Amino acid sequence: MDSSLKFVIGWVAVFLFRLIPFRPPNFEPMLATVMPFSKRYGPAGSFLFGFLGIVLYDAVTSGWGSWTAVTALSYGLLGLGAHYFFKNRAASVKNFLVFGVPATIIYDAVTMLIGPLFNNQSFAVAVVGQIPFTLMHLTGTITFSVLLAPALYRWVIQNEAFDVSTLGIRRS
Repeated sequence: MDSSLKFVIGWVAVFLFRLIPFRPPNFEPMLATVMPFSKRYGPAGSFLFGFLGIVLYDAVTSGWGSWTAVTALSYGLLGLGAHYFFKNRAASVKNFLVFGVPATIIYDAVTMLIGPLFNNQSFAVAVVGQIPFTLMHLTGTITFSVLLAPALYRWVIQNEAFDVSTLGIRRS
């Protein structure tokens, strides 16, 4: 069955949360949303969920820039990695945390390079600034891996009522 409606539900949930005013910086549910989708939608669907989630968000909010390419590719690759991680593992809180915490650290290490590579920021300044940023990002990953990811998996991913397609994305 097709799953486009489920992808739209996931993207809208992330999008709306990221639009909450005065939300702590970098406290967002993207990875915790990618993980449950990656359990069911194969390598291409997992990559596209993360990649397009960033591309669509930036298109509506900040516009596209060098950060879009780096973050979209990074989330796409995290989706791909999550697919292979969850392929033979349960969609459980424990596994969401086991994947999510190191994935967040790797993601932040890669995206930290946006400043030094594209904006002439010194590497030392980027590293020092990255520490509180990553701590907040880890807080979000842990919170959403415990609360959101299992709920999305149960109520959206496994719910056949949402198996309606408009985009042609098929589950694996």
